[in-house]
Amino acid sequence: MNIITHQINDTKIAEVLSEEVIINNTEDGLDLLGNLYYQGFDRIIVHQKDINANFFDLKTGIAGEILQKFSTYRVRLTIVGDFSPYTSKSLKDFIFESNKGNHVNFASSLENAIKNTSR
Repeated sequence: MNIITHQINDTKIAEVLSEEVIINNTEDGLDLLGNLYYQGFDRIIVHQKDINANFFDLKTGIAGEILQKFSTYRVRLTIVGDFSPYTSKSLKDFIFESNKGNHVNFASSLENAIKNTSR
């Protein structure tokens, strides 16, 4: 796992890069949150390919548990990827509603993720 730091004015954003899935379960998400928060990041970008597909099945509860922690600790998270293969109406609604808020966003490109995360 590598961390790329994007600095936008006074905002320090961590982009997490990995060759393997880094979030397989709730504990992995909390570990990532804690490690990056401890390093001084309060905005994080994770790529969809680095998250277990079960995260995107809302019935598992993994997404809800992880995203609630990010919200509680006021750490902004943006997940970058192509979400079109997911056909679940509840996931599409979840992404739509999340993108209205400030704590968790879903973006189609790194450029959009940095823009959303830095605002």
